[in-house]
Amino acid sequence: MTSPATTTASTAGSTVITLRRLIQYILLFALVVIAASGISGLLERLFTSGPVLASADVAGLARSLTFTLIGGPIALLLWWFIWKRLEDESERRAAEWGLYLTGMYAVSLIISTTSLLGLASSLIGRTGSQWAPPLANALVWAAVCVWHRWMWKRPDRPSAHLEDVRAIVGSIFGLVLGAGAAITALSGLFDVAIRGLPLTATVEPWWFPVLRSLVWATGGITVWWWHWFREGGRRFTTGLVDVTIIALGIFAAGITALGGGGVILFVVLRLGFDPTDPASELLEPLAPALAAALIGALIWRYHRTAAAGRSPGAKRAGLLVTSAVALAAAASGVGVIINATLAAAVSPLAGGATRTLLLGGISSLLVGAPVWWLAWKPTRQPQSADDIPPGRRVYLVAFFGVSAVVALIALLVIGYRLFEFLLGDVSGGSLLDRVRAPFGLLVAAALVAGYHFALWRRDRALLAAVEHVKKRTLEQVTLVTGQQQDADALAKRIAEVTGGARVTIWLRADDGGSALPAPGTGSGGTASAAAEEAVQQVAVALEEVTAVHVLVVLGPGARLEVIPLAAGSRR
Repeated sequence: MTSPATTTASTAGSTVITLRRLIQYILLFALVVIAASGISGLLERLFTSGPVLASADVAGLARSLTFTLIGGPIALLLWWFIWKRLEDESERRAAEWGLYLTGMYAVSLIISTTSLLGLASSLIGRTGSQWAPPLANALVWAAVCVWHRWMWKRPDRPSAHLEDVRAIVGSIFGLVLGAGAAITALSGLFDVAIRGLPLTATVEPWWFPVLRSLVWATGGITVWWWHWFREGGRRFTTGLVDVTIIALGIFAAGITALGGGGVILFVVLRLGFDPTDPASELLEPLAPALAAALIGALIWRYHRTAAAGRSPGAKRAGLLVTSAVALAAAASGVGVIINATLAAAVSPLAGGATRTLLLGGISSLLVGAPVWWLAWKPTRQPQSADDIPPGRRVYLVAFFGVSAVVALIALLVIGYRLFEFLLGDVSGGSLLDRVRAPFGLLVAAALVAGYHFALWRRDRALLAAVEHVKKRTLEQVTLVTGQQQDADALAKRIAEVTGGARVTIWLRADDGGSALPAPGTGSGGTASAAAEEAVQQVAVALEEVTAVHVLVVLGPGARLEVIPLAAGSRR
């Protein structure tokens, strides 16, 4: 038995080790940032001033020298101390080491990449650009990034358990950077194709901004490709990779694609049914929407295919997330349509604004509803408990909960508007005009919540029916056990957990009886807590049994054997 003093000392020692690791890695992180800032400042001066480092900014030079000559050596000393400790596997597997490596690798990768791409893009069509600061930052932070990657892959101090972290960090950054820049570049191209040359064409050619965006897009895609393919991010089967695919590649990309598609349809509807504004203004959001829909759809398609090739859970999660995003868009469209309809009823002469609002709701509904129908397949719902996939009930409960919260908030806003109308100045507009927006939101949220609650109750009924059938299939249990002081209480509890099966207890005459605790009786003739544990073990053993008559043998020792008997067995 471990003494309290020993337990306390062990806990205190573990706390001290954790605190020591936190302090040393926080210090190392800060010192590396300080030293890198100092070196990049000196390099910038070297690139711009030549041999004369101290020209006018003496304070800046002093700061760079201090960071480099004081922060640098201290950082090296602390790193050497930590590096020697990393020979111990427990130090390499500590969460603090993983957090430091991940944080510093992410910071150095982001700063070096953005500085290099900023330098490259600044050289397109610009004379006298400030090239020294981004070049200095790119060189220094690229060295820091390579240094930490070397530590990550060092064979004598392996950190293989963190390989997926590095790959995911680089993949996320590269994908976000590349997708955003690609949308910007395509938006510029589409805008010129749709609306003609922009007003800034008199300052510089229209393709210069497009080329700059293409530089950023190329850099981001390269970073993503390196970490996702070269570093093997796609081959890892960890939960972190699955979460990244679902959250970024399906959820975020799905929102981008559906949002772009909704804006495209909205512009088309306005051109056909609400051409009140000039055509140039109506077409202004079309180019960014086309670019967002195209890039978002490509990313979503790729990651959905990747999720389908991974675990069944990842595939189901991808479909559920797609369904959730599409349903949110469709429900928002329903709410906006109700809002616009009430606005038209309140002010029939409002005209343009109400029509624009209505077209926005229709576009959102028409984009979200088909995608939700294809992903959720409402006409092909599970017909039995075996057809209910894992995670479906969690999705239903989550969507019902979120919809219920939204409906509650909308109801509170309606109540506030009602009392404001009754107690305040009536010149602020009619009651219907005050509550139409939250009322539309309330109706949409209530419909979503009601639909998912009905599906949840249906699934629960299917599961309950299977459990009832399974329990009622077992009609008799013959239990062979050692001497028991209260066989009646034990038989009663086994009958309860098996759904009313008849229980016959045979007591063993040998010495090989059960090592399970013998039951006692309480004030109501119920089995004691010790016997309840024995009953639960028997119940677990009988869960997958579908025979009518079962023989359960307890013993010798802790052995538990379940023998299904044929229907014609002698009782």
